[in-house]
Amino acid sequence: MRDSEIIELYFARDEQAIAETDKAYGTYCQSIAMQILGNPSDSEECVNDTWLKAWHSIPPKRPSPLKIFLGKITRNLAISRYRADHRKKRAHIEIALSELEDCVPMPEESTAELRSLLDGFLGTLEDTERRLFVGRYWYAYTPETLARAYGMTRNAVNLRIMRTREKLKNYLEKEGYSL
Repeated sequence: MRDSEIIELYFARDEQAIAETDKAYGTYCQSIAMQILGNPSDSEECVNDTWLKAWHSIPPKRPSPLKIFLGKITRNLAISRYRADHRKKRAHIEIALSELEDCVPMPEESTAELRSLLDGFLGTLEDTERRLFVGRYWYAYTPETLARAYGMTRNAVNLRIMRTREKLKNYLEKEGYSL
């Protein structure tokens, strides 16, 4: 079923919308939640919470693309759950988020301006650099995981990600985004 058809089911308040959303994007959202939470049952609960949040958000929202909308909800719910479960522990997701704080303020709700600038920045990166950056800061992969995936050493991954963060900071400053 196409995204537009799924969204129309939400607008019609047809509960089939949730089943179709799960069929189309369940695995995708599960992988996001699992990477952050590391626990299948917590991840499944997070995905179910994603469907509930989507149900309450559509309408009035008409997200496009639906996949990114659902991924963002899943990611935010998983991070919130992770933080609640690990308030006193500092694990890989907290480290990844703290790495970005030097160059990007982390608002509760992302602004359209920042989102647009980040999209523009990602478009300036070469493929591997972009994949490493997105893998680290969107999917919260550890440097070790990225190193295995790209046939690099952990230090090489860390160095490239650090340089990309510096590029991001310079890019945002050049574009006039106040840090």
